[in-house]
Amino acid sequence: MAEEFGAVVVGAGPAGLAAAAALGGRGISAFVVEGSGVLGASWRGRYDRLRLNTTRSVSGLPGLRIDPRCGRWVGRDDFVSYLENYAGHHGLRVRFGTAVDRIDREGDGWALQTDGGRLAARSVVVATGFDRVPVLPDWPGREGFTGRLVHASSYRNAEAFRGLEVLVVGLGSTGNEISVDLLEGGAKSVSVAVRTPPNVVPREWLGLPMSLVARFVKRLPAAVADRAGFAVQRLAFGDLSSYGLSRAPHGIATTLRLRGHGISVDYGFVDVLKRGRVGLVAAVERFEGGDVVLADGGRLRPDAVICATGYRPKLEPLVGHLGVLRQDGLPRSPEDMPAGVEGLHFVGYALPISGQLPEIPASARRVAAAVEKERRGAASIRHASRTGLGRASRTSKSST
Repeated sequence: MAEEFGAVVVGAGPAGLAAAAALGGRGISAFVVEGSGVLGASWRGRYDRLRLNTTRSVSGLPGLRIDPRCGRWVGRDDFVSYLENYAGHHGLRVRFGTAVDRIDREGDGWALQTDGGRLAARSVVVATGFDRVPVLPDWPGREGFTGRLVHASSYRNAEAFRGLEVLVVGLGSTGNEISVDLLEGGAKSVSVAVRTPPNVVPREWLGLPMSLVARFVKRLPAAVADRAGFAVQRLAFGDLSSYGLSRAPHGIATTLRLRGHGISVDYGFVDVLKRGRVGLVAAVERFEGGDVVLADGGRLRPDAVICATGYRPKLEPLVGHLGVLRQDGLPRSPEDMPAGVEGLHFVGYALPISGQLPEIPASARRVAAAVEKERRGAASIRHASRTGLGRASRTSKSST
């Protein structure tokens, strides 16, 4: 026998909690299910040094600001505490240790298959996270590498790498911050493998947080946003090509559209690059024993390789059979959804130039409004059926 709920939110990270609070604000009680045993599980698992790329003022969820004592750039632990306070502030109901495996249409509602039984709901909001599953490239010879090979999701701090020669793969925000952390934490040497030069921008410039500038830039035409991004990079850092870092092939807006990659926020990487404390090398091609073979034929023999190679949402097992995903595995836009999936919604899968967290409140409110509209429509149909208005209309037509 399935447990029945009006609305179920899948995932108790920032997006799921925001969606549940937004639904509650419209009088719709939402039940949150979370596969792990804690709120914000993915945030708890990130490296110690982590701070938000967006300022405190634009990173809060609907209905509760982040405490100003957390500073302009909120740290990992402070943000986790904020999520716990947020759930308590809104009185959100969360069932932990309940992983949803699959969602199916059932009548005019939805059935959720979980590892703890079956749930039924009229409305479902999927919010399992943009960065849910680590991506570790399947390089030839990877399994036989005699050094230490880890994904950035397993990195906590530099202590375990003190005195070691480390290769970091990838120069996104995570890669450049971990590189600096390793150097400050006593790694013997750090090299960074780069396949495609990213758009590296300062976290703040001339005292102005770039995340606030990005909120304006994202409204500009792509070509204008690209030029603005290149201008900021050049003014802030100068020409980095002499240090081995060429200009990105596309600007910030075009890169996001073509490759789904956001900007790489600088946490001091450019400074250590200019001072010669970190070296840039070609992309990793394969592993041979203890050697890392690079795309340009070069070889390295690092003690450890840390792969800052990103994540994916992995929504296919959950909803891939419903036709609601794009080729890149992200949800379609609401306007592009197929027929027959009314009542199924997604929050937290947008990646605008301005960052994910500032986008979540608006997305959660839009979904809550859509759920309320769906319910009003369903209520009108039930009312018409009960009062016989539909039959009266048909009788009127047949008698004329």
